[in-house]
Amino acid sequence: MASEDERGGAFFGRRKGKKLRLGQADLFETLLPRLRIDLATPLTASALFAKPVDELWLEIGFGGGEHLLQRAAENPTIGFIGCEPFVNGMAKMLAVIDREERDNIRLYDADALELLRYLPDASLGRVYLLYPDPWPKRRQNKRRFVSEVTLALIARVLKPGGEFRFASDIDHYVGWTLERAMRSPDLRWTAERPDDWRQPWDGWQSTRYELKAQREGRKSAYLTFERV
Repeated sequence: MASEDERGGAFFGRRKGKKLRLGQADLFETLLPRLRIDLATPLTASALFAKPVDELWLEIGFGGGEHLLQRAAENPTIGFIGCEPFVNGMAKMLAVIDREERDNIRLYDADALELLRYLPDASLGRVYLLYPDPWPKRRQNKRRFVSEVTLALIARVLKPGGEFRFASDIDHYVGWTLERAMRSPDLRWTAERPDDWRQPWDGWQSTRYELKAQREGRKSAYLTFERV
């Protein structure tokens, strides 16, 4: 059996959906190059953001960007890194950043695993992984983003006391994540009672994906792991 770091393919599926509108395509040529993270440069708060920020937070696979944009608006002194390889999701994010002139978001439009490998040790205060692709078929499970390898990378880049927050409406993926995170010597599950994982985090605003899951009768779990 292949080990969890011997993966067959990328963690994400398709890169592009509907054809971009002209204005969206223009932002890929003009705005994204200014916001895109270059792995060849220092990935520190002072290097990534023109204005001082208190710390860095990362969202892996931000989808339509609702959560990332909300958190960035609520926390103007936090520097946010958003990772999303899906072109249409990135287009939505760029449109809002351009319209609202957000200055505390940087973007990465490739595989988040590469970004995690380049980030410095203890450089992040929080990492979000919300509703990742569950790859539900057994033969696809090895493509899930959560593995012992990726959890070790997340733990490495988190500051002591920093948090890894995971949400999913797929019971098997929740159990999969718990099993692997509980084996990590560097992460501690913070839940003390059922509502700690059944209820979303303070200030939570449901994403479009979550609302769809609720309409279809699926319940979500919200897991928080602390870097020890």
